[in-house]
Amino acid sequence: MNDQTVVAAGVAAGADPSTQAGPAEPTKRIPRPLLVGAYAFPHGDATSNRLLQLARSAAPEGTRTLVVNDWPCEVPIPSSTCEVAGVDLITLRVRGANRLTRMAARLARPVRVLRAVHRRDLGRGDVSVVLLPMAMMTLGNWAALRLALRCPVVVDASERHDRRQFRRGWLEPYFVRHRWSTFLATRLVGRATTVSTTLAAYLQGHGMDVLVVPPQVDCDEFAPPRPPPLDAGLRLLYAGTPARKDMLDVILRGISRLAPDDQRRVSLTIAGVTRDDAAARSDLDPAVLDAVSAEVVFLGRVPRDTVLALLSTSHFSLLVRPTGGYAANGFPSKVPESLAAGCPVMLNHTSDLADYVRDDVEGLVLDGNGSDDVRRAIERALRLRDDRWAAMSRAARTRARDSFDHRAWRSRVSAFVGRRQRRPPPGGR
Repeated sequence: MNDQTVVAAGVAAGADPSTQAGPAEPTKRIPRPLLVGAYAFPHGDATSNRLLQLARSAAPEGTRTLVVNDWPCEVPIPSSTCEVAGVDLITLRVRGANRLTRMAARLARPVRVLRAVHRRDLGRGDVSVVLLPMAMMTLGNWAALRLALRCPVVVDASERHDRRQFRRGWLEPYFVRHRWSTFLATRLVGRATTVSTTLAAYLQGHGMDVLVVPPQVDCDEFAPPRPPPLDAGLRLLYAGTPARKDMLDVILRGISRLAPDDQRRVSLTIAGVTRDDAAARSDLDPAVLDAVSAEVVFLGRVPRDTVLALLSTSHFSLLVRPTGGYAANGFPSKVPESLAAGCPVMLNHTSDLADYVRDDVEGLVLDGNGSDDVRRAIERALRLRDDRWAAMSRAARTRARDSFDHRAWRSRVSAFVGRRQRRPPPGGR
């Protein structure tokens, strides 16, 4: 089973030999972070996007994070590859023909990662810290990387699942692995970046040093908003995979409770899931769609570029979640992306959203997470004038640049992950 290095980007340029008075002296290399992933990096899903921005913000000035990503066996790899700005990327690929070969690839992952690092002529002293997403916190990954590179490991916790999210609860293998990774992290790792204050409090309760870093974005990749005038109709967007975390049924019920004339002025685009998948794998009751006279379009899974284009032409993005549980521990990455696109958000406050989205400033805040709360918010949006919406759009973009852009976080994140561990933590961390 041979690794195939698919992408290797970002080789630093050397100095001009003509400027050297004599034989070149070896340049002392600055240790830099290493981030290890196993995703369709960099834009395959919310986790991939988060890790990309985390890698960018973790590198001190003058360095770039090295990302070694083990491309998932079951996901087709793009035919064309390109450099990823701000990081040095090595993409590994093992073609797992069956479950047995895929399992072997996962077990051998730390060895394959170390081999890729050594091919870059990096060893002990060249890596300052290893960044691991919580889902990849295994005994094998931690032990091999920690011992071979002799540097601290910092985990990134972007969610804490609730067993009620899964039909089989504790019998769901994914949920068991998730909780096992968290258990290991709280006993083997001293530091973590995390997505919300609620999740940070949980990890701090286990003695970990934690920095809260909400989902980051690159504001420069978002085009200015260009939706049609509100008189032409209110364009709403839900982008994502609702599964059992987002309340898609409540959104549709809220639209169905609008007056008939108001419904005719509303269109909702649902990107990321088909109608059949939404009916089978989310809380959506198909009968609700029959009661909706507003235009509702399901696009299914679409490329990231399509999502960005939809955000730029929509008046509001919609998000409704339950309170507590996983919603309090997580932070929806679709919110910073919507704000960066200048698309105000229509949502209820969960997690830390109240710190970033103010009613009638960056968006419209629902009174709760019921269908009538959705209806009232849409009625407010229908009464807006274009100049008021434009002011909300500008406030959204300002909020994104000040609070979510990876450049705004670089000094804090790089200082946190690169800090020397002052005392050996309990349990051999």
